[in-house]
Amino acid sequence: MERKTYCAFLRGVNVKGTNMKMAEACAVFEKAGMENVLSVLASGNILFTSAKGKNELKALLENAMSAYFSYEAFLFLKNKMEIETIFHKNPFEKHPDFHIYSFVGVKEIENTLMETYENVEKIDGENALIIASNFYWKVPKGNTLGSEFGKILGRKNLKDKFTSRNLNTFEKILKKI
Repeated sequence: MERKTYCAFLRGVNVKGTNMKMAEACAVFEKAGMENVLSVLASGNILFTSAKGKNELKALLENAMSAYFSYEAFLFLKNKMEIETIFHKNPFEKHPDFHIYSFVGVKEIENTLMETYENVEKIDGENALIIASNFYWKVPKGNTLGSEFGKILGRKNLKDKFTSRNLNTFEKILKKI
């Protein structure tokens, strides 16, 4: 079977007491049989290659991370083409006063996120769009966790559904992949 390169986007890394060194996370991936393992930033983005399928990898790596770090691990896998799509289909222009996020998660999470977003009060300049099955959120800097939508994103009932990354993170991942 052909080896593919993936990025694992870990949820909840180095926030709210779940602290881990990326070197240790990479070692867990290697011990689980992944090759060419490399971390990008300290927010839980692990590049690797494997011949296994996505579903098998997700279960294997979540179990390995959970066992090693003694926490309930959730991760979401994207291949290079999917990451390129997320980065290049971004509908928002870069602006120094705003953050732009995209979300990776379970199938059709973008629809759940948009429904949630549409039903909360917005901050001036805040916006969200779905493009190519990806949910994008633009929020004024300093308001990510303070906006109504931002507060909802941390709810425990959503932790196994998605994680988010700033568009700058996707750009850094693409430079390493």
